[in-house]
Amino acid sequence: MHAIRSVRPRRRGRRLLAASAMAVLLAAGTLPGAAVAADPTPPPEPGPLLNEEKVQEALRRLDGFVAGTMRDTGVPGAAVAVVYRDQVVYLKGFGVRRAGESARVGPDTVFQLASLSKPLASTVVASAVGGGGVRWEDPVSKLLPGFALKDPWVSGHADVADLFAHRSGLPDHAGDLLEDLGFDQSYIVRHLKYEPLAPFRASYAYTNFGLTAAAEGVARAKGVSWQKLSSDLLFNPAGMTATSTLFADYTKAANRASGHQKSADGDWLPQHVRDADAQAPAGGASSTARDMARWLRLQLSAGTLDGERIVDADQLLRTHQPQSVLHPSTTPAGRTGFYGLGWNVSYDELGRLRLSHSGAFALGANTSVTMLPVEKLGIVVLTNAAPTGLPDAVALDFFDTAQYGKPRADWMALSAAVYAQQLDGGRSPTDYARPPADAAPAREDAAYTGAYENPYYGRLTVTRSPDGLVLLLGPKPMRFPLTHYDGDTFSFVTTGENAVGRTGVTFKDDTVRVEYLDANELGTFTRVAGPSTPR
Repeated sequence: MHAIRSVRPRRRGRRLLAASAMAVLLAAGTLPGAAVAADPTPPPEPGPLLNEEKVQEALRRLDGFVAGTMRDTGVPGAAVAVVYRDQVVYLKGFGVRRAGESARVGPDTVFQLASLSKPLASTVVASAVGGGGVRWEDPVSKLLPGFALKDPWVSGHADVADLFAHRSGLPDHAGDLLEDLGFDQSYIVRHLKYEPLAPFRASYAYTNFGLTAAAEGVARAKGVSWQKLSSDLLFNPAGMTATSTLFADYTKAANRASGHQKSADGDWLPQHVRDADAQAPAGGASSTARDMARWLRLQLSAGTLDGERIVDADQLLRTHQPQSVLHPSTTPAGRTGFYGLGWNVSYDELGRLRLSHSGAFALGANTSVTMLPVEKLGIVVLTNAAPTGLPDAVALDFFDTAQYGKPRADWMALSAAVYAQQLDGGRSPTDYARPPADAAPAREDAAYTGAYENPYYGRLTVTRSPDGLVLLLGPKPMRFPLTHYDGDTFSFVTTGENAVGRTGVTFKDDTVRVEYLDANELGTFTRVAGPSTPR
């Protein structure tokens, strides 16, 4: 995925934007490690090493660093909250809510959280488990009708914890392309059974819809919707009044940060609005810096807030513990990174637990949270632009300054490089915009038009239009004009959160293969006999 680490290659780079750049950087051994003498006695659990003066020094740097990175990247708006020893010691907005308009970002501006939704979701489930009636060990197939995986034995044993820890064996970002095509949550969850599986509980692959299925199963076991469960168990008792898992609540918020993408000429524009309701537990939450500061206080106080117990301490602690190996150490200086239940889990060179998670929408959001529980210190950074690495850089720079008096690396440059490489991933090795000089001609249109079926993606239809062939795909068919490339191969421009530029469409006998849908060998459609009628 990134040049700075050496692990199993990822085939869907753009869809890895929610993976924490911070976790990658920490696991890669880019930080200097302390030499440790051989000693058979286990070291004691590290205690706090920071103090008020060191934290204040880091806080004094925040204004300038955030403003500087926003100026350098052009990110329109950001909000930052810092919690230390159960106090909100920093809460501030920067920039504007929407490019070209004057409304400013403040502590109460609502941002889309993207995959910061995952540690919120695991907090909700920890509270649900603590209240009884459901367990982390409950098989999801028993909680959520229609959920199944390709292997029947795994289907019967994959539990809530397995799916929150991304160790079910589902492939990386399984189901995300179905969401891009407009399929709803029910359809996507029911079709995960077609995805190939890696070894159960012996592999890690980040799956939004695996986690979503587990969360929805817990909500169903409690007899409520995911939004109501989240409100009843976390948002309302924690006073997170502007936080929701519903896209509609985000869109109707008057003080809302619009998502931005960079245009071809380099300007940040609010071009799209990402509706993530289908994967609400994994990526659909929205919140403010003020609300997220209250959540940080709860996390750093073992589930209590303002003297009230909100989440069972033992169940919350379980979410912070390693469950899967996320980044194996590949060098003597490197450190293994783990995934807990909705959290990236790592240990710094001083042995302190560090919890983090990043969130990213290619359509316009980038967020980050980082905590050092032993120090009672945490930071959350929200931005309203497609991934630049700014939130991760702010957090890494802040913790470096608190610990060492200054940053030990150019975190903005390193984080930007990680995200840039992710954004370049998943593209076809073929440049379909440049057909070969000796390209073979296409056959008559009638050789390609018709209806084709696929058990995973449903029906694909190819029709004629005045401008040429058009491919229709999805439950409310999306139209993709086809451009001829060579012989029976055409291309179209992909769209949506997981767009990868032009992708190939190859006709052969009675089949058609769509290249970017075929990463898991699920992208071949077979012609349906009889006349074709677009749905």
